Amino acid sequence: MADGNPRFTVDEALVAMGFGKFQLYVLAYAGMGWVAEAMEMMLLSFVGPAVQSLWNLSAREESLITSVVFAGMLIGAYSWGIVSDKHGRRKGFIITAVVTFVAGFLSAFSPNYMWLIILRCLVGLGLGGGPVLASWYLEFIPAPSRGTWMVVFSAFWTVGTIFEASLAWVVMPSLGWRWLLALSSVPSSLLLLFYRWTSESPRYLILQGRKAEALSILEKIARMNGTQLPPGVLSSELETELEDNKNLPTENTHLLKPGEIGEAVAVSKIVLKADKEPAFSLLALLSPTLIKRTLLLWIVFFGNAFAYYGVVLLTTELNNSQNRCYPTEKQLGNSNDVNYKDVFIASFAEFPGLLISAAMVDRFGRKVSMASMLFTCCIFLLPLLSHQSPFITTALLFGGRICISAAFTVVYIYAPEIYPTAVRTTGVGVASSVGRIGGILCPLVAVGLVHGCHQTIAVLLFEVVILVSGICVCLFPFETSGRDLTDSISASKEPPSASV
Repeated sequence: MADGNPRFTVDEALVAMGFGKFQLYVLAYAGMGWVAEAMEMMLLSFVGPAVQSLWNLSAREESLITSVVFAGMLIGAYSWGIVSDKHGRRKGFIITAVVTFVAGFLSAFSPNYMWLIILRCLVGLGLGGGPVLASWYLEFIPAPSRGTWMVVFSAFWTVGTIFEASLAWVVMPSLGWRWLLALSSVPSSLLLLFYRWTSESPRYLILQGRKAEALSILEKIARMNGTQLPPGVLSSELETELEDNKNLPTENTHLLKPGEIGEAVAVSKIVLKADKEPAFSLLALLSPTLIKRTLLLWIVFFGNAFAYYGVVLLTTELNNSQNRCYPTEKQLGNSNDVNYKDVFIASFAEFPGLLISAAMVDRFGRKVSMASMLFTCCIFLLPLLSHQSPFITTALLFGGRICISAAFTVVYIYAPEIYPTAVRTTGVGVASSVGRIGGILCPLVAVGLVHGCHQTIAVLLFEVVILVSGICVCLFPFETSGRDLTDSISASKEPPSASV
């Protein structure tokens, strides 16, 4: 406050304005993107068995339909993260929406297996932009209620999975898989339709030195929410930090001449420029400041993705109308028919998962919520080491899906919070890419091993991966519940200060 004017940061402005009408619009838009991604992922449970019967595919070829989507997401999550950190969140997610919609719609007209593989890989490339939308939404939420509202955002994923299960139940028996693919691309088109009314993240703008644009958006938020900005001048986190440090006397204060102070400020501006340069963002994730949280987050994302999609695919594979590994069971219809009723019921497991995560995430913290859910998931899957009746199998997978969806919800809250704005979408994008590797390998386990009558090995592998993920959660360096987000890498050396 050397100039006599009080200063406020984006975090302080968001807390002062609260969660209001503007954030609800942002939630609706980002939520539609989450619905679109959930539907495109959930339909893989239905398309695989359908085209396997139509084109006489092997188990490996069927699993490849799912794996190529994750391969595309692996590339997309990293690429779109860098794009959004360099060119803005809005440009990042609009490109992904275009790719997802076009490729998703065209895949309904695939003339053969190879074209389906290519187009679904492109769909995965577009879906890799999901973390950009999540980070964009996160950057508009006041710190005190961030956990709760991120859980509400995650509810859109659950809505998408249930809607897709309902759509498949209605469409597949009468119209077939091509109609399912076409109809499932509709939510992505809505992102294109309403794109012009979205706003850029003020955190991103102020980090780029575009303070006037950031202030304009904050004023728009205040008008829509019926509140006011804090008095004073909008300031970046680094400027506030420099001002505080400059006003703080130290034993070396007398050694600094006015010209040297100017040099120190110039050096700090260079650091800020380095913080904004995405070419070094991947290396920054592995810097001494961030490497521990980055490596642990990669393992946790891998484990969550591997387990979540594994439980989803096991629901269809273990509830197949004909189980070749257990010929004593009643054989009904085609060997690749899916019990849509059981899949539909299992999809509702995500609602209790959301309620549990909502109840725990701010009260007990992110780490406790994730770890407890992962360890409980291990308990639910344990009886599936041996073959169970269809009812018991569905009940155990229902419980497992409650836990893993709750854990996945919280990790998507925690991941953006532990990275500074300078590398937030890149950090979450790369972590999401690592999770996609788990998604690529998962069908080989859930489909390949189960088809080969190796259910015990498949479930045991899931148990080990989930257990290791839970241990890694316990090793995370700090808790983020109720804390402000940081903007620069230099400010991330210590846990961010608690929100007021």
